[in-house]
Amino acid sequence: MSQLPPDLWSRPRIAAALATCDMATVIEGVRTARGWSQGDLARAVAYSQSWVSRVVNGQQSLTVTQVHDLARRLDIPLHLLRFDGTLPPDADEVPTAAPAPATIRTAGTARAFGAPYEGGHLAVDETTAPSLRSITGGHRRMDSTSPARDLLPGAVAHVHLAERMLLKARGTTHHSAVSAAASEASGFAAWLHADQGDMGSARMHYRTAVIRARQAGMRLLDVYMLGSLAAFEIDTAEDPELGLGLVQEAEHVLGPSAHPTARAWLACVGALAHAGIGDRSAAAHAIGRAEKEISRSGNINPPWPWVFAFDQAKISGYRALVGVRLRRPHDARDAFAEASGPQGRGAKQSAVLKVELAAAHAEAGDVDEAFRLAVEALETGTRFGSARVVDRVRSFRRRYRGPEAACVRDLDDRLALLVNSVPTSGYKGG
Repeated sequence: MSQLPPDLWSRPRIAAALATCDMATVIEGVRTARGWSQGDLARAVAYSQSWVSRVVNGQQSLTVTQVHDLARRLDIPLHLLRFDGTLPPDADEVPTAAPAPATIRTAGTARAFGAPYEGGHLAVDETTAPSLRSITGGHRRMDSTSPARDLLPGAVAHVHLAERMLLKARGTTHHSAVSAAASEASGFAAWLHADQGDMGSARMHYRTAVIRARQAGMRLLDVYMLGSLAAFEIDTAEDPELGLGLVQEAEHVLGPSAHPTARAWLACVGALAHAGIGDRSAAAHAIGRAEKEISRSGNINPPWPWVFAFDQAKISGYRALVGVRLRRPHDARDAFAEASGPQGRGAKQSAVLKVELAAAHAEAGDVDEAFRLAVEALETGTRFGSARVVDRVRSFRRRYRGPEAACVRDLDDRLALLVNSVPTSGYKGG
């Protein structure tokens, strides 16, 4: 079967069809992209050509089971389909996941979920956005002590709730605030999906978070979500070129007179991108810009959505990560020592940093310390069911080319025990 174009799902017509679960348009888009005839399409999905013809012409409704079957056979990402059809056909947003009702519409059939404005605008008032943000904040606080797989179903349901409230807020004075709350909800859902190794859902939610921030008209929130998406592409998806492009877009949106915390953070994310590409000079320059920003007198009282001001300890942490990526282990270890250290962070993020530090120690020849840190990170990843952490440890082990010491065999044994006990694909929201 030929490969689908990578941008197919983000094309406006297909994205809108996914948003309303307009399977007729989605299936026809797949057929056209692959250069198939209707007969080819029928053979691919193992249905009769007459039945396929009725589907693509909007004359055949589909059950949930049939949608699952067609999506599987045609490589349609199921998590991109909104089964309830609550977004209007002209929506330009990236769709978010939602629970499925009993039936799915095709072109020309009624929506299964009912009127999206049921209840009118009365359900939205000045308390709606703060309430939505409070729920997201509660979820975030639980993230430091709870497995992402436990939080994810509630977080995805909360994104759906925020989207429904956003629809009801259209045309009211509350639309901007609710858009911002929806952006935060999607950003947190993206973080959880990334922790569970679901790159497609994470990317989708991050993009939704950016769009909602722009609808809110909040420049700093827009920059924060763009930068978060950039960090995801650089660090988790390992695509520093794409991440660098997102950083540059965020810097353009931010402007030259923004708060120093925002500018320092974005410069550090850019430094990671440059390091991932292998550009030492550009990475050093970006770190230098961040240091200038934090030294400014105005670098106090960080602006929302930042919680803490960016300081020298945080820059040292980024410098350490840059050193690891540029294969400068001694610089990395020195910078880690200057940073605030893993103990000041959540358990999962601490584990990620331990793996980075382990890589620096291994590169410097300190094998025992490297594998001690890797084992500690693996124990945390196992306890929290974090595919992100476990996969980082596995990647560290694959890159190691040193002697087969006892500590190396110990880590190998621990990883072998996880083969049938810790999933790396993660929870698939939707």
